[in-house]
Amino acid sequence: MTLSQGCILCHQGAKLVLFVTGRCHRTCWYCPLSSERKGTDTVFANEYPVDIPAQIIEVAESMSALGTGITGGEPLLVLDKVTAYCRQLKTHFGPEHQIHLYTAKAPTDAELAEMQGLVDEIRLHPPQECWEKIHESDFIRSAKRAKEMGFDIGIEIPALPGLEHLVPALPYVDFLNINELEWGESNAYQMRERGYELADELHNAIEGAKGWAEELCRHDKVHWCSSAFKDSVQLRERLKRIAQNTARAFDEITDDGTIVYGVIKPSESNKGQCLRLCKDTCEPDSYEDCGDRIEMAWWLLTELSDQMDGEKFVIERYPNKGMIVEMTPL
Repeated sequence: MTLSQGCILCHQGAKLVLFVTGRCHRTCWYCPLSSERKGTDTVFANEYPVDIPAQIIEVAESMSALGTGITGGEPLLVLDKVTAYCRQLKTHFGPEHQIHLYTAKAPTDAELAEMQGLVDEIRLHPPQECWEKIHESDFIRSAKRAKEMGFDIGIEIPALPGLEHLVPALPYVDFLNINELEWGESNAYQMRERGYELADELHNAIEGAKGWAEELCRHDKVHWCSSAFKDSVQLRERLKRIAQNTARAFDEITDDGTIVYGVIKPSESNKGQCLRLCKDTCEPDSYEDCGDRIEMAWWLLTELSDQMDGEKFVIERYPNKGMIVEMTPL
């Protein structure tokens, strides 16, 4: 099948993920949203909390974003905020900056009009209870109207029993994405209640989810997005883009897009000695004085380790001061 433009950019790790609200008018049992975000009006650009709109541009710049995916919660509950952010992104990066929006509502004509020229692609999430009569639903009416108004329009839903009922919707959309059902912190109880189990120990995918999608996946407009792909490709490519833009000269970028560097925390009395050693034996861009510690190339730390007193370790973390993946003492 031909992927939507939004999906193509996601495959490249080139999409900023803009979470605009944790509020939602639905209470889908399978919702994977964390308790930290659910029901709140917080905004995140990738994993970074946003206090002022300018931070969205900063995060997008850090990864050389070619587009943005707007998600929640329910973005249409804060449509004025969505349009303001989209206008900001389009103004800064240009009209070619591709923006898709995920919604569990069927947008009205008025809502579509507000998004026209700002959102390029709309991804509808009709609830499972309306799938059997999808052709009679407001979602199809909304999809038709969106096409008339120039939007790319699709359906994006998790893999659940009954997906075959969505076949009648295919003539009215450009694509239909099925996301592999995933176990999460906030839906674990509901998963157990239904007798669902993890497919393996490496990912959050649910056993049997792909089987529910088999019939629908025979159609050309349908795309299956696995849990493993999101973990091992989409996230990795995004991290690589960020690392290439933000890594220091001595940070080593791994194949997974993380960065690796060495750290020594000397005592106050011998910090000066450690800095002199670095200055005398190292290139200026191979280390950095960070106050209570000195950060440097990990291999340099291993070479100088016997000559410097203090707590020493090698850190692997997400780029741009992201989450620490591993800390190895020396």
